[in-house]
Amino acid sequence: MIATNPASQILVVGDALFDDHRSRGYHPERPERLHAARAALDRCAHEGLGIVPVEARDATEEELARVHDEAYLADLAKLAGHHASLDPDTYLAPSSVAAARRAAGAGITLVDALLDPSSQKPGEARAPGLALLRPPGHHATRSRGMGFCLLNNVAVAAASALAKGLERVAILDWDVHHGNGTQDIFWTDPRVLYISLHQYPYYPGTGGVHEKGGGDAEGYTVNVPLSQGAGDRVYANAFRQIVDPVLEAFEPELILVSAGFDAHQRDPLADMCVSDQGYATMATLIARAALRSAEGRLAFFLEGGYDLSALSSSLAETLLSAASAASAEPRSSGAPASFRHEGEVTQARKTAAERWKGI
Repeated sequence: MIATNPASQILVVGDALFDDHRSRGYHPERPERLHAARAALDRCAHEGLGIVPVEARDATEEELARVHDEAYLADLAKLAGHHASLDPDTYLAPSSVAAARRAAGAGITLVDALLDPSSQKPGEARAPGLALLRPPGHHATRSRGMGFCLLNNVAVAAASALAKGLERVAILDWDVHHGNGTQDIFWTDPRVLYISLHQYPYYPGTGGVHEKGGGDAEGYTVNVPLSQGAGDRVYANAFRQIVDPVLEAFEPELILVSAGFDAHQRDPLADMCVSDQGYATMATLIARAALRSAEGRLAFFLEGGYDLSALSSSLAETLLSAASAASAEPRSSGAPASFRHEGEVTQARKTAAERWKGI
């Protein structure tokens, strides 16, 4: 049963160590992104949401090895304390490896807090969680870091939840770039449903509709590739036609969101047209899905988003909407979807329906 009263608080994990991950020159993935995210939390607090801090810790070797190859972890450890780069996009500062390990562990502690029965107030929906992490994670594969990412934070957290007894975890990725690392890590694991909405073709070149998972997990990877210019109505249509019915069929016990805000219309690194209200709509829909099958257990993991004002405003709308989803209906906004985008959503729905009958 879905709770009827909104949540009154947000569980938040972060750490000052994340600010020490800084390139020697300008880089779009910079500490100021966290400053913008913290401003969003200030707005949420001003509007009545309590901010409940969750303490971060480093991920252990065992926790990291569930999703990353030991050889890669050893190579990364050798770079600790140094300036280096994994590729032209992905830098390391002296504190970067320490920050990455802390970020991966912080995601685990947030999920642990969500799984704690005491995190739900009587008569209220369970508080959503927010992981304010740097470096981001969803491009990190089992064997390499890339795309600004060193360790895959959301994958480490999902694997930890499974190790503690959950049987079904869903990861929704609405970052504008496809989360190739998360897809890679859970490609053959039917305990994890991975759904991604992203600009395509675009970096990192993966995420075609035909990429569906392998082995026993075929169909548990659901890609919704969208061409440039997709806005609020396109994303809302994709949620209603694909994301929501697939989640209803999968019945996750926990939903984690790779929450990048670079599909925003003002973001400089992509070509999408999602507004603050578009993110609010997606947050409402995903929170209602969490209320339906996961007792409201929902966490947003910060990924991309490089226009600071857009990051702050869209994150605030996301959190406020997720907290009030139990008592509010999602709204549609923006220009009508083009025939091209309607066709892309239709094709993705048909492909998903090969595994998830009736959607």
